[in-house]
Amino acid sequence: MDLRHARTFVTVAELGTVSKAALRLHVAQPALSRQISDLEQELGLKLFDRVGRRLVLTGEGEQLLGDCRGLLNYAGAIGERAQTLRRGDTGVLKVAGSPQHIESVLSTFLHRYAQRYPNVQVQLFEAAGLDTMSMLERGEIHLGQNLGSVVEPDDPRFGSLILHHVDLLAACHPSLTLGKGRTIEISQLAPYRLLLLDSSFVVRKAFDAACRLAKLKPNIFVESHTPHTLLALAEAGHGVAIIPTQLRTRGHELRIVGVTYRGKPLREQLVILWDKRRRLPRYATAYCEMLAEHVRKVFPITRPTDPKADAKAKRTPARQTREHDTM
Repeated sequence: MDLRHARTFVTVAELGTVSKAALRLHVAQPALSRQISDLEQELGLKLFDRVGRRLVLTGEGEQLLGDCRGLLNYAGAIGERAQTLRRGDTGVLKVAGSPQHIESVLSTFLHRYAQRYPNVQVQLFEAAGLDTMSMLERGEIHLGQNLGSVVEPDDPRFGSLILHHVDLLAACHPSLTLGKGRTIEISQLAPYRLLLLDSSFVVRKAFDAACRLAKLKPNIFVESHTPHTLLALAEAGHGVAIIPTQLRTRGHELRIVGVTYRGKPLREQLVILWDKRRRLPRYATAYCEMLAEHVRKVFPITRPTDPKADAKAKRTPARQTREHDTM
């Protein structure tokens, strides 16, 4: 099979029109249409049905799409392998991470990696959750940071390395009484207005699952895609923010406690992932190993505050916020 035909097929399937695919591939529309026709003749199958202005995969086309993606990944891996053999520790490493991971971990780690691999150009992409998995499957990145629950344990496509674990925390203004120690049971959050990450975050899904188990109907004041928005609202006394230990809270005056269910922390594994069908260059494998070592040293980024420090803060005059304003 001509790899150009396979690439054209995958691109048209993803974009839905010949015109958009032609723009992405920098190919004239008539030539691209001929490539699709040639591929259909070569395979003896109809790959697309036209629905209005869009091209929709046939049943046979849907079954071939994954194989063609795999073929392109294998072809790309051969080229990357040849480059690695020619250059040794020289190349490009494409890595995706969530905004909070980039801020709290990669901002300090990348300098260390660059000292060991000065000729490797790291390209960062901001992504999380299923977006990261899609980028890996399409071959757009080599490595993706994610939470382990995004991947099925027996998924044969992806390899992973556990970096650490991420716990859920509750953060509020220091004047608010939130638990008696360093933790709070999730059921005890019922009286408080909650400041939550939106449903695109894996940790939010974990929190919602724990709420269902605890039969807690959360009193949601706001949902945000920006974690630091929650910190600002919590600091101003608008409620209790539910945040991951991966989030940096430096510069905010907050009381922070761990969230538990039946005494156990709400916890997710933090992992680095790759597509096992794509051979990783040596410097990518080293990146994973070095990152795991770095994360073990710096995690958790945010910890529960010391109850003694909380008591001292309450004795110190500060901005006064009524407790009922946070309920």
